[in-house]
Amino acid sequence: MNLIILFNTDFTSDNQVTLTDKRFEHIRDIHQSSVGDSVKLGQLNGMMGTGTITVITDDRVDIEVTLDQDPPEKLPLKIILALPRPKMIRRIFRSIAELGIEELIVINSYKVEKSFWNSPALTDKKVEEYLMAGLQQAKDTVPPKVSFKRLFKPFMEDELPAIAQTSRGIIAHPSSDKPCPHTINENAVLAIGPEGGFTEYEVNKFIEAGFESIHLGKRILRVENAIAAITSKLY
Repeated sequence: MNLIILFNTDFTSDNQVTLTDKRFEHIRDIHQSSVGDSVKLGQLNGMMGTGTITVITDDRVDIEVTLDQDPPEKLPLKIILALPRPKMIRRIFRSIAELGIEELIVINSYKVEKSFWNSPALTDKKVEEYLMAGLQQAKDTVPPKVSFKRLFKPFMEDELPAIAQTSRGIIAHPSSDKPCPHTINENAVLAIGPEGGFTEYEVNKFIEAGFESIHLGKRILRVENAIAAITSKLY
């Protein structure tokens, strides 16, 4: 953890917190901290700063907190992602938080197996766990907004127009003849398909909505690598 994320329930006063869970164990066992040591902290959806350990025992750590730094700015990027395989969800969601993506919209696609939607990896608790891990790695306190849309056509027709209205729409598609744009200075909505890509019907629905189809070259990347590669090119 490069940053310990604090929740409102951790505060015992305005500037004091007590931790007893995995964050405490990380401070004790990984950081091997002692009374008087400083740790980097941030309040979920709030400010970041430092804390000084005042008490550390076998079951808790008390920290005096000073939060006086703004979290890093989010990228002006929303990602529309076809639901990945369950074993990939943790890595992808964590990466989304690490990269500073402002919003993730997970949608259905023809090539997404129906059983994926019932995966335990999609519970609120698990999703929060993945996002927190990404924030702690990247030293951020504001998680991306995450939503799930199980019906493709209603999402495309009823919700996408408003989402993409003031942003540049981009869909990653290997057969496109247009390379990924580089260093743009505008809001964007990026659509990335499942393993095997979106179907032609799905690609055409995005293009009808004003999206431009782009590629990353001759290599076909895994979803998590495509997200990182395209994000780094765009911004």
